[in-house]
Amino acid sequence: MKDRRNNHRGQTEAPKIEYTAIYRVNRSEELLDFLLNRCKTSRNNVKRLLSDHMVLVNGNVITQFNFIVAKDDEIKISKKPLREENKGNSVRREKKKFYTFNILYEDDDFIAIDKPQGLLSVESDKETECAYTYVMQYLQQRSHNLRAFQLHRIDKETSGVLLFTKNVKIHSILKLHWNEYVKDREYYAVVEGHFEEKEGHYESYLFENQNNLVYSSKNPAGQRAITDYKVIKESPAYSLLRVNIKTGRKNQIRVHMQDLGHPIVGDDKYGCTKNPLKRLGLHASMLTIMHPLTHELLEIKAPVPNIFRALFDKK
Repeated sequence: MKDRRNNHRGQTEAPKIEYTAIYRVNRSEELLDFLLNRCKTSRNNVKRLLSDHMVLVNGNVITQFNFIVAKDDEIKISKKPLREENKGNSVRREKKKFYTFNILYEDDDFIAIDKPQGLLSVESDKETECAYTYVMQYLQQRSHNLRAFQLHRIDKETSGVLLFTKNVKIHSILKLHWNEYVKDREYYAVVEGHFEEKEGHYESYLFENQNNLVYSSKNPAGQRAITDYKVIKESPAYSLLRVNIKTGRKNQIRVHMQDLGHPIVGDDKYGCTKNPLKRLGLHASMLTIMHPLTHELLEIKAPVPNIFRALFDKK
């Protein structure tokens, strides 16, 4: 497999767009066929929607009839043509806040980036700025036949390895069996205080309340979450941990560190009152996954941010 490393830039703040319809994809198929089935209109009308830049897939304007959509993609139909607001194949960003990130790995099937903190993995109802859009822009600048398929997410304020596939068959397999093919998920975390036990194992069951706050419970009706940690460095006030998670639950590490009495710095959502890094002290440093077709192990690493280590190298 070939390894390519690049820098890529993006801009922020999409203008507000009004939509006539929003659909969620249930199975892989060509975009034209999906729209014909859902819109209940003529082929010519659907083609016009595409050619007039009125169809967005996961926030990106798409014009190709044969563009492959996959399970869980979100399709939106704009009320107005987006030609004037379109730049490349993505809605133009008006405020120019730039993100720079590295492409950690790329081959014919996968692309992995070092997602910067402060950037969503995929768009939300309130925010369209996301890593997925920038990866799509990068791929479509090379060929309109290329696209990225989302495999997983990391929190907006967490940096590190974020993996996409370019292959719809691989996407289908991994979305169904993600935990079976992921062999290792490593993070580095800066937390408050010192641990008496320098290595530890923690398990709980996670629930999410109506305020989108995740919390631990002993009730097995929740999602089982397993976290292992090891102290790497200590300063008078903080600890640097290497963390491995056996389950990839929402906010898992953040909740477990709060449970252990050592919340992640910068994480006021889960009990931390200190922010020496001016960001969340969590970084996804390594993802190891088995290729579902070749069974080859793919290990992708994102360097630990210098600001993490600098906190512990102060004299």
